[in-house]
Amino acid sequence: MILSIIIPVYNEEKTIKEIVSKVKKVKLPVDINREIIVVDDFSGDRSYKILKNIDGICLIRHKKNLGKGAAIRSSVEKSIGDIIIIQDADLEYDPFDYPELIDPILSGKAKVVYGTRLRNYPMRVFGRKHTPFVTHYLGNIFLSFTTRLLYGSTITDMETCYKVFRKEVIENIKIKSNRFEFEPEITAKILKAGYKIYEVPIKVKPRGYDEGKKITWRDGFLAIWTLIKYRFTN
Repeated sequence: MILSIIIPVYNEEKTIKEIVSKVKKVKLPVDINREIIVVDDFSGDRSYKILKNIDGICLIRHKKNLGKGAAIRSSVEKSIGDIIIIQDADLEYDPFDYPELIDPILSGKAKVVYGTRLRNYPMRVFGRKHTPFVTHYLGNIFLSFTTRLLYGSTITDMETCYKVFRKEVIENIKIKSNRFEFEPEITAKILKAGYKIYEVPIKVKPRGYDEGKKITWRDGFLAIWTLIKYRFTN
């Protein structure tokens, strides 16, 4: 069995080499091989030059910047894996969570797994371990609530990067979104197709805008609209 690891990249020269190295070091079950597909979404920094010198990856480059959703579509078309996982190119998410994330699929409990940052992550406004980006935290809670309200799901973290699928699930869903609205669109269409989303708690180290964080409050409003739109359309 093959695990296809999809890594969309846009201007991640500071972290891309390290994240690929971490992905390669993850200890997978003995009968699982890995395929690493990296899509450079027409980066304006040194990301593509760095990637060209990394062995053991399938490298795709877009001829213009299209967005995360488009990068994932390009990757899925190229992938040969039985299971697909999405990995951001920064260091917020820890690839060493892969074994726990793919286990529900391998054991037959689920065909779709999300890594949730929020189930075991209480908000702390003060103190040394205070919650960074409180507005993002609250926004994620609201988006997940909206998802539950519209689709009858029990999901706690719709916007998580770590989304894992049996390949036939994502192959049979037509994704139209090019940018960050991919997250609500794929979630909406998975739930409408009748799949249950199994959640696994994960670790996360949030980064700031000075470190390259790209998602903004505008993406939050677009996510709400996307959830509402695909509740009533295809």
